[in-house]
Amino acid sequence: MDWFKRIKGGITTSTYEKKETPDGLWHKCSKCKNIITNEEHKHNLFCCVNCNHHSRIGSEKYFAILFDNNKFTELDSNMNSKDPLTFKDKKKYPERVKEMQQKTGLKDAVRTAYGKLKGQEVVIAAMDFNFIGGSMGSVVGEKIARAIDYARENKHPMIIISQSGGARMMEAGISLMQLAKTSAKLALLSKAKLPYISLCTNPTFGGATASFSMLGDMNIAEPDALIGFAGPRVVKETIGKDLPEGFQTSEFLQEHGFLDFIIDRKELKEKLSQLFRIIKK
Repeated sequence: MDWFKRIKGGITTSTYEKKETPDGLWHKCSKCKNIITNEEHKHNLFCCVNCNHHSRIGSEKYFAILFDNNKFTELDSNMNSKDPLTFKDKKKYPERVKEMQQKTGLKDAVRTAYGKLKGQEVVIAAMDFNFIGGSMGSVVGEKIARAIDYARENKHPMIIISQSGGARMMEAGISLMQLAKTSAKLALLSKAKLPYISLCTNPTFGGATASFSMLGDMNIAEPDALIGFAGPRVVKETIGKDLPEGFQTSEFLQEHGFLDFIIDRKELKEKLSQLFRIIKK
């Protein structure tokens, strides 16, 4: 005699009735591997609730975080890159730009806008790493330069949120010219006695670090952001020595005097508002 007898089959749901878990419902932290819902991750401003790792976000989300009620006016939104060098690798440069525009919905690697932050009129330039690695070409340099001009003419504080792999190789020397142009514009902003805060996010490298990213009246960063000129592997191979623990992280740079302080993204808007109030006094 059987002690146990199955009355019904184990799985009774038909294949037609089965439901798949929707894509994009969960987020897995790249640092601690903790899993939470995307909604919770978004509510926590894309920071891990377990280890506080700051996920990389782009201009759209930074604008939503910083501008009051996400209301702002974008500057030079239709500016496009030219191809004066007729550059070609696996693809022609214009084709690569067009492909990235379709993929990201962006025109280039930076967006500039003005609006209110806690009631204070500000101009913000926010870079997007998803567009050709946030590389700085003629459009990036020109948009940042024009945003600085707008801030100077209207006597607004300036914020640049850096997120870049460096100069754009497809534009060669033209790309490098943007370092001098943006630096010169920031010198004029300083001469007008208008505050400029540079926020370095992960990653900030190359030409960005060699120009506007390190020229702020206040140079600040998000936690654990990688910031430098050349990457750690290049530095290690050049000097032939092992690098210190945490090399090129924002914490390492603050300890060595390259950053004024590190701000958690969840406190960013309030701290920036406080800084501007202090500077105005």
